[in-house]
Amino acid sequence: MMTAHLLPVFLVGLAGSVHCVGMCGGIVGAITASGGGATAAPLPRNVIPIHSAARFAGGAAAFRAQPRAQPVAQALPRVLAYNAGRIGSYMLAGALAGGLAGGAQSLAKLAGLQLGFYWLANLMLVALGLYLMNAWHGLTRLEQAGRVVWQRAQPWMAPAMRTLMPADRPHQAFALGALWGWLPCGMVYSVLLTAMLSGDAAGGAAVMLAFGLGTLPMLTGLGLLGARLRRVLQQRPVRIVCGLLVLAFGLFGIARAAGGLTPGWVDIVCLTPHP
Repeated sequence: MMTAHLLPVFLVGLAGSVHCVGMCGGIVGAITASGGGATAAPLPRNVIPIHSAARFAGGAAAFRAQPRAQPVAQALPRVLAYNAGRIGSYMLAGALAGGLAGGAQSLAKLAGLQLGFYWLANLMLVALGLYLMNAWHGLTRLEQAGRVVWQRAQPWMAPAMRTLMPADRPHQAFALGALWGWLPCGMVYSVLLTAMLSGDAAGGAAVMLAFGLGTLPMLTGLGLLGARLRRVLQQRPVRIVCGLLVLAFGLFGIARAAGGLTPGWVDIVCLTPHP
């Protein structure tokens, strides 16, 4: 995948990260509050961070009941370590997706199947944009499917997370982020389809790195500013603007797949390479 194609992936991560308010906002807040000998609330047994912040209320409540956040200088290393672990998991997933798809493509020239995945990847972006705008929640059904996998993994993942809390050291925060990066998230699934279309492991990892870096400013801000930033991000105008940006990327891709957009500049704003 050309470097130019990574720019829209980064922007989708940046705009779509308003979804992370409910997904990861609680845990990065707990990491911020866990330094200096403070004790963060234990991880509940039933925490499954999917859907919106409202659906995650049961799990996030444990993180909201936390001591006052530590100064930025103390919290920043842990917040960055958590995000490094999370993005590392995304890159590993992208490498697996790109490598598997690339191997299948080399064994059989499935051009029609590749085109189908191209359409699916852009339709997922449309669904994500509508989801961010609170206009349609069909994407949550995919997250529910991921929940089945998480429930099977929960017996060993949840104890590991509880062991790592409070994540008052960077290496604990990194490990916690690495685990958290595998939890069900429709937004991650959407971009993983693009990673699959990259055609090889390196390209898939690069796609997920660009996406993860796009989510980094939001999650770093949530870890350091907490409730103040959450209130801003939960405002409807903010979510609509972010949703429209993601929706536009999906619509551009669909129009190009249908043959309606052919100029070279379209490649710069399309999330996935041309089929």
